[in-house]
Amino acid sequence: MSTNSSKSPRPSLGRSRLSDIARACDVSISTVSRALAGHKGVREDVRERIIDAAKAARYPMPTSLSGGRIAVFASPAAMTDYSRSQFTWHVLEGLKSAAAAHDTEISLIPLQDTDDQYSALDDVLADKGVRGVLLLTVDDPLIFERVSASGKAAVLINGDDPSMRISSISPCNRSASRLACDYLVRLGHRRIAFVMKPGRVTIQRRLEGWADALQEHGIVAPSQDLVIKVDDWTPECAERAIGERLDGKTLNATALLCAADSLALGALSALSSRNILCPQDVSVLGIDDLPISDLLKPRLTTIHIPARELGETAVEMLIELAMQGQRLIRRTELACRLIMRDSTAEAPDRDILRRKAKPARAAV
Repeated sequence: MSTNSSKSPRPSLGRSRLSDIARACDVSISTVSRALAGHKGVREDVRERIIDAAKAARYPMPTSLSGGRIAVFASPAAMTDYSRSQFTWHVLEGLKSAAAAHDTEISLIPLQDTDDQYSALDDVLADKGVRGVLLLTVDDPLIFERVSASGKAAVLINGDDPSMRISSISPCNRSASRLACDYLVRLGHRRIAFVMKPGRVTIQRRLEGWADALQEHGIVAPSQDLVIKVDDWTPECAERAIGERLDGKTLNATALLCAADSLALGALSALSSRNILCPQDVSVLGIDDLPISDLLKPRLTTIHIPARELGETAVEMLIELAMQGQRLIRRTELACRLIMRDSTAEAPDRDILRRKAKPARAAV
C-alpha cells in the first residue's frame, strides 16, 4: 500500500514542538519561547495567542503564570482575621513564597461589603496582566459566578463553591474537629460542648465533625444544649457566652471544644474568673494552633491548621489549572493534626461544675 509522501505528518499532541506553535501563530520560535517563559518583549495579545495554541497542543509549558500577576481577593472576614490573629498572615506568607518561586507577583485586593466591589472585581478580571485569581475566605456566589465567567484560572482558599465552578482548597475542617473530639473521648469525656460562631460553611463542617464523633462513640446524641454560639470570633464574646452558661449552671460539660483558638482563650478566661480549674475541672481544646496558643496558661491543646501550606498549595493548583486551561475543577482538603499541651486532662466528676461554679469576680 502506497503512502502520500508529499503531505507533512501531523505532529503528535504529546510531542508538539515550538516550531509547530510558531507556525500556527505566525511568529518566530524565539517569540514563542519568550512568551511561554513569561519574558518581556512580547505583546500581550501575541502572548495570549501563543499560550492558547500551546494549551490546544498540550505543549508542556513551564508555567503560564510566569512574569504575570496573581490577584488575591480577600474578604472582609479574611482582613478582620488578619488584624486579630495570624491565620490570614500565614496563608499570605505561603502565597508570596510560592509565587516568588514561579516569578509571579501577588496583588492583594481587599473586598468590601458593597455593590462597588463587583465593578472593582470586574476591572481586575479584565486586566490581561492578571494571569490567575485566588479568593481568600470568600463565600459570595456572585463573586464565584463572575470569576468563573472570566475564564481565568482561579482557586478558592479556606472555603468551597457548592456549585463547583471554582476549584478550592481548605483544611479538612470536618476531620479536624472529629480528631479533637476523639481525643477528648479517649480522655474519658462524655459531655463535650462545642463553641462556635455560626455563618461560614467551613465552621459548619467543624460542627459536623463534632457531631460525627459523638454519634459514632454512642456517648450522647448531639443537642443544642451542648452548642454554645457566640456573636463574634473574639475572646470577649466567647467569655461572655460561656460565662452566662456557667452562672446559670446550664453548662453540663467536662470539656469545651472551641472552633478557634480565639474562642478557647475566652473559655479559659471565663473558667478562671469563676475559680474553675483547667484542665482539672474542665478541659479546653482549640482549633488553629496560632502562636499565642503555646503562650497561654495553661498552654492550649489545639488542632494545627496548615495555614502556610494552604497558600503554597493554592498557588501550585492555580498554575496547574492555568496550564490545563481550567479543564479540571477540584476540591482539595489538607489534613490537620493534634497538638497536645496542658489544657486537656482526663475527665473529672461530671457534676463538678454545679459544685464549684461561682459568680465571676468583679473587675476592680
